[in-house]
Amino acid sequence: MSVSAVELAPRPGMSDAEWKARVDLAAAYRWFDLLGLTDLIYTHMSARVPDAPHHFLINPYGLMFHEITASNLVKVDIDGNLVEPSEFGMNPAGFTIHSALYHARPDIGAAIHLHTVASMAVSSQADGLLPLNQHSLRWYNRIAYHDYEGIALDLEERERLAADLGHHHSMILRNHGLLTVGADVPEAAVLMYYLEDSCKCQVATLAGGRDLYLPTPEVCERTAQQYEHKYPRAGVLEWDAVLRWIENKGGTGFRA
Repeated sequence: MSVSAVELAPRPGMSDAEWKARVDLAAAYRWFDLLGLTDLIYTHMSARVPDAPHHFLINPYGLMFHEITASNLVKVDIDGNLVEPSEFGMNPAGFTIHSALYHARPDIGAAIHLHTVASMAVSSQADGLLPLNQHSLRWYNRIAYHDYEGIALDLEERERLAADLGHHHSMILRNHGLLTVGADVPEAAVLMYYLEDSCKCQVATLAGGRDLYLPTPEVCERTAQQYEHKYPRAGVLEWDAVLRWIENKGGTGFRA
Protein backbone atom coordinates (compact mmCIF):
# COMPACT_ATOMS: atom_id res chain seq x y z
CA MET A 1 0.00 0.00 0.00
CA SER A 2 1.37 3.44 -0.87
CA VAL A 3 1.82 6.10 1.78
CA SER A 4 -0.86 8.26 0.17
CA ALA A 5 -3.35 5.39 0.42
CA VAL A 6 -3.49 5.74 4.19
CA GLU A 7 -3.63 9.54 4.19
CA LEU A 8 -6.38 10.89 6.41
CA ALA A 9 -8.60 13.58 4.89
CA PRO A 10 -8.00 17.25 5.69
CA ARG A 11 -10.43 19.19 7.85
CA PRO A 12 -13.31 20.87 6.01
CA GLY A 13 -12.22 24.13 4.41
CA MET A 14 -8.52 23.19 4.41
CA SER A 15 -6.70 22.81 1.11
CA ASP A 16 -4.99 19.58 0.13
CA ALA A 17 -1.70 21.50 -0.08
CA GLU A 18 -1.94 22.68 3.51
CA TRP A 19 -2.91 19.24 4.75
CA LYS A 20 0.08 17.64 3.03
CA ALA A 21 2.39 20.22 4.63
CA ARG A 22 0.81 19.46 8.01
CA VAL A 23 1.22 15.69 7.61
CA ASP A 24 4.83 16.03 6.49
CA LEU A 25 5.67 18.39 9.36
CA ALA A 26 3.99 16.16 11.95
CA ALA A 27 5.90 13.22 10.46
CA ALA A 28 9.17 15.10 10.87
CA TYR A 29 8.40 15.64 14.56
CA ARG A 30 7.62 11.94 14.97
CA TRP A 31 10.78 10.94 13.06
CA PHE A 32 13.12 13.02 15.18
CA ASP A 33 11.35 11.86 18.32
CA LEU A 34 11.94 8.23 17.35
CA LEU A 35 15.60 9.08 16.70
CA GLY A 36 15.90 10.69 20.15
CA LEU A 37 16.76 14.12 18.72
CA THR A 38 14.54 16.10 21.08
CA ASP A 39 14.90 18.69 23.82
CA LEU A 40 11.65 18.29 25.75
CA ILE A 41 9.35 21.04 24.40
CA TYR A 42 12.02 23.52 23.30
CA THR A 43 13.14 22.91 19.75
CA HIS A 44 10.94 23.65 16.78
CA MET A 45 10.26 22.88 13.15
CA SER A 46 7.95 24.73 10.82
CA ALA A 47 6.40 24.68 7.36
CA ARG A 48 5.07 27.49 5.23
CA VAL A 49 1.43 27.04 4.21
CA PRO A 50 1.89 26.51 0.45
CA ASP A 51 -1.21 28.38 -0.68
CA ALA A 52 -0.96 31.11 1.99
CA PRO A 53 2.75 32.03 1.93
CA HIS A 54 2.51 34.61 4.76
CA HIS A 55 1.30 31.87 7.12
CA PHE A 56 3.35 29.07 8.63
CA LEU A 57 2.79 26.04 10.85
CA ILE A 58 4.79 25.39 14.02
CA ASN A 59 4.61 23.12 17.05
CA PRO A 60 2.24 23.98 19.91
CA TYR A 61 4.35 25.31 22.79
CA GLY A 62 4.15 22.80 25.61
CA LEU A 63 3.84 19.59 23.63
CA MET A 64 6.68 17.14 23.13
CA PHE A 65 7.55 15.89 19.67
CA HIS A 66 5.63 12.62 19.98
CA GLU A 67 2.42 14.50 20.86
CA ILE A 68 2.33 16.61 17.71
CA THR A 69 -0.15 15.74 14.98
CA ALA A 70 -1.16 17.26 11.67
CA SER A 71 -4.24 18.81 13.28
CA ASN A 72 -2.76 20.36 16.41
CA LEU A 73 -0.01 22.33 14.70
CA VAL A 74 -0.35 26.07 15.33
CA LYS A 75 -0.87 28.33 12.31
CA VAL A 76 0.51 31.87 12.59
CA ASP A 77 1.30 34.73 10.29
CA ILE A 78 4.71 36.32 9.84
CA ASP A 79 3.72 39.08 12.28
CA GLY A 80 3.10 36.55 15.05
CA ASN A 81 -0.70 36.51 15.05
CA LEU A 82 -2.60 33.25 15.46
CA VAL A 83 -4.48 32.58 12.24
CA GLU A 84 -6.72 29.97 13.89
CA PRO A 85 -7.70 29.55 17.55
CA SER A 86 -5.45 27.22 19.52
CA GLU A 87 -5.30 26.27 23.18
CA PHE A 88 -1.52 26.45 22.84
CA GLY A 89 0.74 29.32 21.99
CA MET A 90 4.07 29.10 20.25
CA ASN A 91 7.64 29.24 21.46
CA PRO A 92 8.66 32.93 21.21
CA ALA A 93 12.23 32.03 20.23
CA GLY A 94 10.77 29.73 17.60
CA PHE A 95 8.75 32.60 16.19
CA THR A 96 11.84 34.83 16.02
CA ILE A 97 13.86 32.26 14.10
CA HIS A 98 11.22 30.93 11.74
CA SER A 99 9.54 34.22 10.89
CA ALA A 100 12.97 35.61 9.98
CA LEU A 101 13.46 32.83 7.46
CA TYR A 102 10.06 33.04 5.79
CA HIS A 103 10.20 36.82 5.55
CA ALA A 104 13.66 36.88 3.99
CA ARG A 105 13.55 33.84 1.71
CA PRO A 106 10.44 33.18 -0.42
CA ASP A 107 12.05 29.93 -1.60
CA ILE A 108 11.95 28.44 1.91
CA GLY A 109 9.02 26.09 2.50
CA ALA A 110 10.18 24.50 5.75
CA ALA A 111 12.74 24.92 8.51
CA ILE A 112 14.14 22.54 11.13
CA HIS A 113 15.94 23.67 14.29
CA LEU A 114 17.43 21.22 16.79
CA HIS A 115 19.88 21.39 19.67
CA THR A 116 21.23 17.94 20.40
CA VAL A 117 24.36 17.00 22.32
CA ALA A 118 26.37 16.46 19.15
CA SER A 119 25.15 19.62 17.42
CA MET A 120 25.75 21.80 20.47
CA ALA A 121 29.23 20.31 20.80
CA VAL A 122 30.18 21.10 17.20
CA SER A 123 28.55 24.53 17.38
CA SER A 124 30.94 25.32 20.24
CA GLN A 125 34.08 24.27 18.36
CA ALA A 126 36.01 27.11 16.73
CA ASP A 127 36.54 25.24 13.45
CA GLY A 128 32.85 24.41 13.07
CA LEU A 129 31.95 21.48 10.84
CA LEU A 130 35.07 19.70 9.57
CA PRO A 131 35.34 17.86 6.21
CA LEU A 132 35.90 14.52 7.90
CA ASN A 133 33.74 12.10 5.96
CA GLN A 134 31.38 11.65 3.04
CA HIS A 135 28.35 12.94 4.96
CA SER A 136 29.99 16.15 6.10
CA LEU A 137 31.43 16.88 2.64
CA ARG A 138 27.90 17.78 1.48
CA TRP A 139 28.50 21.03 3.38
CA TYR A 140 32.04 21.78 2.24
CA ASN A 141 32.15 25.60 1.91
CA ARG A 142 28.35 25.44 1.89
CA ILE A 143 27.24 26.07 5.44
CA ALA A 144 26.53 29.33 7.25
CA TYR A 145 27.29 30.37 10.83
CA HIS A 146 25.43 32.67 13.20
CA ASP A 147 27.03 33.92 16.42
CA TYR A 148 25.20 33.35 19.66
CA GLU A 149 23.31 36.40 20.97
CA GLY A 150 21.40 34.78 23.83
CA ILE A 151 17.98 33.12 23.67
CA ALA A 152 16.35 34.32 20.44
CA LEU A 153 13.71 36.56 22.02
CA ASP A 154 14.85 39.83 20.42
CA LEU A 155 13.03 40.36 17.14
CA GLU A 156 15.89 42.55 15.95
CA GLU A 157 18.00 39.39 15.67
CA ARG A 158 15.86 38.28 12.73
CA GLU A 159 17.74 40.48 10.27
CA ARG A 160 21.08 39.09 11.39
CA LEU A 161 19.84 35.51 11.24
CA ALA A 162 18.60 35.98 7.69
CA ALA A 163 21.76 37.81 6.61
CA ASP A 164 24.02 35.10 8.02
CA LEU A 165 22.01 32.32 6.38
CA GLY A 166 22.24 34.10 3.04
CA HIS A 167 21.55 31.69 0.18
CA HIS A 168 22.55 28.58 2.15
CA HIS A 169 20.22 25.77 3.21
CA SER A 170 22.06 24.94 6.46
CA MET A 171 23.46 26.95 9.33
CA ILE A 172 25.28 26.26 12.57
CA LEU A 173 24.00 28.47 15.36
CA ARG A 174 27.12 29.00 17.47
CA ASN A 175 26.89 27.63 21.03
CA HIS A 176 23.31 26.64 20.25
CA GLY A 177 22.57 24.01 17.60
CA LEU A 178 21.62 23.47 13.96
CA LEU A 179 19.23 24.95 11.41
CA THR A 180 18.25 23.58 8.01
CA VAL A 181 15.79 24.92 5.47
CA GLY A 182 14.31 23.51 2.29
CA ALA A 183 11.70 23.93 -0.37
CA ASP A 184 9.53 21.60 1.70
CA VAL A 185 9.60 19.52 4.88
CA PRO A 186 11.23 16.45 3.29
CA GLU A 187 14.21 18.49 2.08
CA ALA A 188 14.77 20.34 5.36
CA ALA A 189 14.29 17.18 7.44
CA VAL A 190 16.62 14.94 5.43
CA LEU A 191 19.29 17.65 5.42
CA MET A 192 18.97 17.85 9.20
CA TYR A 193 19.29 14.09 9.54
CA TYR A 194 22.61 14.09 7.72
CA LEU A 195 23.89 17.30 9.30
CA GLU A 196 23.20 15.89 12.76
CA ASP A 197 24.88 12.64 11.71
CA SER A 198 27.92 14.63 10.56
CA CYS A 199 28.10 16.28 13.97
CA LYS A 200 27.90 12.89 15.71
CA CYS A 201 30.71 11.58 13.51
CA GLN A 202 32.84 14.64 14.25
CA VAL A 203 32.42 14.31 18.02
CA ALA A 204 33.29 10.60 17.81
CA THR A 205 36.30 11.24 15.57
CA LEU A 206 37.75 13.97 17.77
CA ALA A 207 37.16 11.84 20.86
CA GLY A 208 39.56 9.27 19.39
CA GLY A 209 42.45 11.64 20.02
CA ARG A 210 44.41 10.58 16.93
CA ASP A 211 45.75 12.65 14.04
CA LEU A 212 43.11 13.39 11.42
CA TYR A 213 43.30 12.32 7.78
CA LEU A 214 41.36 14.76 5.61
CA PRO A 215 40.53 14.56 1.89
CA THR A 216 42.20 17.14 -0.31
CA PRO A 217 40.32 20.39 -0.99
CA GLU A 218 39.86 19.25 -4.59
CA VAL A 219 38.17 16.01 -3.50
CA CYS A 220 36.07 17.87 -0.93
CA GLU A 221 34.77 20.28 -3.57
CA ARG A 222 34.16 17.49 -6.07
CA THR A 223 32.11 15.57 -3.51
CA ALA A 224 30.03 18.62 -2.62
CA GLN A 225 29.30 19.18 -6.30
CA GLN A 226 28.30 15.54 -6.70
CA TYR A 227 25.67 16.04 -3.99
CA GLU A 228 24.44 19.13 -5.82
CA HIS A 229 24.39 17.82 -9.38
CA LYS A 230 24.37 14.01 -9.39
CA TYR A 231 21.45 13.44 -7.02
CA PRO A 232 17.95 14.91 -6.65
CA ARG A 233 17.61 17.40 -3.82
CA ALA A 234 17.42 15.98 -0.32
CA GLY A 235 14.09 14.36 0.52
CA VAL A 236 13.03 13.44 -3.00
CA LEU A 237 14.34 9.88 -2.86
CA GLU A 238 14.16 9.32 0.90
CA TRP A 239 10.87 10.71 2.22
CA ASP A 240 8.42 7.96 1.31
CA ALA A 241 10.78 5.43 2.92
CA VAL A 242 11.04 7.64 6.01
CA LEU A 243 7.23 7.74 6.28
CA ARG A 244 7.02 3.97 5.99
CA TRP A 245 9.63 3.59 8.72
CA ILE A 246 7.79 6.00 11.03
CA GLU A 247 4.54 4.12 10.51
CA ASN A 248 6.25 0.81 11.19
CA LYS A 249 7.80 2.14 14.42
CA GLY A 250 5.18 4.53 15.70
CA GLY A 251 1.95 4.07 13.80
CA THR A 252 -0.03 6.66 11.83
CA GLY A 253 -1.07 8.83 14.79
CA PHE A 254 0.83 11.85 13.44
CA ARG A 255 -1.69 12.00 10.57
CA ALA A 256 -4.60 12.73 12.89
